[in-house]
Amino acid sequence: MRMGRFRELLWLLLLIALLPSAFSIYCDEDDCYDLLGVTQASATSDIKKAYYKLSLKYHPDKNPDPEAKKLFIKIANAYEILGDDAKREQYDYAIAHPEEVFYNTARYYQTYYGPQADLRAVLVGLLIILSGFQYLNQWTHYSQIMDMVKQTPAYKNKLKALELERNGPILNKKKVKSRTRGVSIEELSKELELQIQGTEKPTLWRLIGIRFILLPYTIGKVAAWQGQWIWRYWIKKMPYAWEDAAYLTKHYLSLSSEAWASLSEDGKDDLVRKRLWVRSNLDEFVAERKKESRRRRS
Repeated sequence: MRMGRFRELLWLLLLIALLPSAFSIYCDEDDCYDLLGVTQASATSDIKKAYYKLSLKYHPDKNPDPEAKKLFIKIANAYEILGDDAKREQYDYAIAHPEEVFYNTARYYQTYYGPQADLRAVLVGLLIILSGFQYLNQWTHYSQIMDMVKQTPAYKNKLKALELERNGPILNKKKVKSRTRGVSIEELSKELELQIQGTEKPTLWRLIGIRFILLPYTIGKVAAWQGQWIWRYWIKKMPYAWEDAAYLTKHYLSLSSEAWASLSEDGKDDLVRKRLWVRSNLDEFVAERKKESRRRRS
């Protein structure tokens, strides 16, 4: 109960702190109507007359007093708000509903700064920000995976094997240590990283911003490919080319591009020859895989 009351008190204090800002965004701490010497019931024509009258009195060209210049700026700002029907309606609403701080503030900034923002610039900025976060997340994920892989015995054994391949058999441990210390070990580790499937380094081509830019090209390429597919295999009934048969095999097995690339060429050819895009062949292949899996467990 105490925690709930404490949270309510915090929200109340926050609301009280934000209330002055809801009014200050219009005419600072002043009332726009008081600055022009009019009321909320005054017509637009009366507001215009009041502004012109005050302008003749406080304009810097008419009145050299520094305080008059400051007052004229406030008067001009008040007229900009009350002289426009939409802005005046928003100001009247903010006076009548001071508790709706966030709503009134959002309407104000939307009216004053919304039309000035180029949607193209906003879109480009958004894509840049999203791409930056995406690239950072990809690098973080990649680094975490590589740190985990480097702790496995399989990775350490491969690193030792690669070190032996590059430096020859160990005849003198001191020479080997001096020769493979520092940069040499790091270079071997980087070379080995490239050979680990599923841990490809982040690339700019996968970022959402780059993909959005290349979207027209991608759509055209897919449309052309789909048209050729329909013409070759639906209309002319031609046999599948190896690349297209491989695409169907990968699709029906639900394999990712990385998983398919990790297979040997013989393994790919074996799967393609099974014609797994045919339902009966696929069912038979899945049944064999399940049977083999049970046999390995037993």
